[in-house]
Amino acid sequence: MQKGFNSDINVRGQKYHVQTEDWGAQNPFLVSRIFCNGAVMKTIKIPHDQVLKVGSSHREEAIKLALHRQHSTIIDTLMAGGMP
Repeated sequence: MQKGFNSDINVRGQKYHVQTEDWGAQNPFLVSRIFCNGAVMKTIKIPHDQVLKVGSSHREEAIKLALHRQHSTIIDTLMAGGMP
């Protein structure tokens, strides 16, 4: 299981906290949450099988890369004025 990422960002005077984590093999999802004032504004949940290639021997590396990509994409989207 990969550890996750946490970021605090300000968008047009509003503070957001973005948290992305891997829930592991027993619950195989990459989950991101966007918080504003302590409340969850949006949850994005992607199953491992959407980010892994069939038969990949580099499972952990693929999950780590997908976790980072998902977190970065959410921050970029927020900064561009998208979501929640």
